[in-house]
Amino acid sequence: MTAAAYQYVGLPDASVVTTRALLTARENISDTVAARAMMCIHGGAGFGKTLAAPICLRGLEPHEDVRKITFRARPTARAVRYELFTALDLAGEPSRHPGGFDRLLKTALSERPRTFLVDEARWLDGEAFEYFRCLWDEPATQLAIIFVGGEGCHTVLRRGPMLSSRIFIWQHFTRLTPGEVLEAIPLFHPVWADADPGDITFADQHAAHGNFRAWAQLTAHTRTALTRTGRPRVDQELLRWAFSRLA
Repeated sequence: MTAAAYQYVGLPDASVVTTRALLTARENISDTVAARAMMCIHGGAGFGKTLAAPICLRGLEPHEDVRKITFRARPTARAVRYELFTALDLAGEPSRHPGGFDRLLKTALSERPRTFLVDEARWLDGEAFEYFRCLWDEPATQLAIIFVGGEGCHTVLRRGPMLSSRIFIWQHFTRLTPGEVLEAIPLFHPVWADADPGDITFADQHAAHGNFRAWAQLTAHTRTALTRTGRPRVDQELLRWAFSRLA
């Protein structure tokens, strides 16, 4: 997949690189969905987890009914219900009473197997996670749930035995190792395709630090520098200029 709108910086010509973490996520998500289970993908900001999950789930469509839910602030239980109502494209008005609302959602979820991708799950507290667990525990719902979030998501899920014991697979996204950087970054963007490996290592040590989001940002500035200077390829003088924009 080339990414005219690559996450975070809208980086033209970027490609999604099949890293070891992405391959593992593809296998883990496939197994989780097949088991109608729950999974937690967690890790630091910019490590690629939010990009990886939908890419992996896309490979299961159209046979799998995937619904994405994203939280941007800490939701109440009522807000979670409304997000689910919207994600499921349910007709009519939701019930004003929690019991009626729950019955409506459970009835809809029992119609066929579904997968929820719950992004930015770091915003969920124990009560919100418990609500998802209750829906998942309902025998008729046939749910698979992929929680994706920062380390706070992992911490909250691990804190409660009722929740943590139900997580089928945990996957921790980490920084790219120096070796992975040299393998992945030349495939990530044409800027780096013919770059000297020493310059890629230099860029990683001084600016990107194995973080894919940082690499996207650095690549955007490096493209600008190449265009303005007319230089044919990356060098350390040009990279230092790009670093100055990241300081």
